[in-house]
Amino acid sequence: MFKRVLLFLAINCLIVLTISVILSIFNIRPYITRYGLNFHSLMLFCLIWGMVGALISLALSRKMAKWLMRVKLVDGTGANAKLYHMVERLARSSGLPNVPEVGVFASPEINAFATGPTKRRSLVALSTALLDRMDDHELEAILGHEISHIANGDMVTMTLIQGVVNAFVMFLARIAAFALSSFLGRDQRNNNRSSYGNYYITTFLFEIFFMVLGSLLVASFSRRREFRADQGGALLSRREYMVAALEKLKIAKTQQSTIPPSMNTMMISMPNKGGLLSLFSTHPPIEQRIARLQDF
Repeated sequence: MFKRVLLFLAINCLIVLTISVILSIFNIRPYITRYGLNFHSLMLFCLIWGMVGALISLALSRKMAKWLMRVKLVDGTGANAKLYHMVERLARSSGLPNVPEVGVFASPEINAFATGPTKRRSLVALSTALLDRMDDHELEAILGHEISHIANGDMVTMTLIQGVVNAFVMFLARIAAFALSSFLGRDQRNNNRSSYGNYYITTFLFEIFFMVLGSLLVASFSRRREFRADQGGALLSRREYMVAALEKLKIAKTQQSTIPPSMNTMMISMPNKGGLLSLFSTHPPIEQRIARLQDF
């Protein structure tokens, strides 16, 4: 737990330092002036803050995943040689420029994930439970799903979407907060401290509101990507193998998850959310995924 907190703090310090340097290099001036908001400076400020953090997280995603999940890499020799050669064959079939790193992480939960900043620097990892409980055909389908994520550029696409959403959240929140705090501060024009206080409080509240709306958009795109990766897994193996693999994942979801929450969105399967909370889920219910495949 301490290591995860330390990693979180280190990454955030890196993000703040990088953004500070970029703002200094491009001479981004304060967006609040005596005349009101400087929209040009505000747009640049929000775009840099929104995108840089997302891009740094993407750049470090492979290393972070290996560290957090204690992934052990495998190659074409040893006990997991068959696993590596299966990934090698699927990567070639999907047109990837090289073979992703292949790893195994110890977990009683049937799960797998793919991550990495580019198609050339990617990672596919599977849990020990998945290797134990899936047969070769189902394993091939699961690997096909993860390879499809890489071939489709899903990690980059979702990072860009998240970065743009972050930028819009910051931009809209600051405009709305400035307008509201200006309205509330009409009777307090000589009290700058109160006016600034209103601005920062309302900015925080509007960011929460717009962040919730933005999360709906990001989750919707993510669910579409999962459907598409399922179809990719079916094409790289066979549809019935992909359906069979999802059926096993469906049964396994009755167990308590052991995956760190920060890794959930990368996994092929994650706990289902019911009701309105399903709109915030990055993964469709497995029942829907199976139904889509059967119509595919």
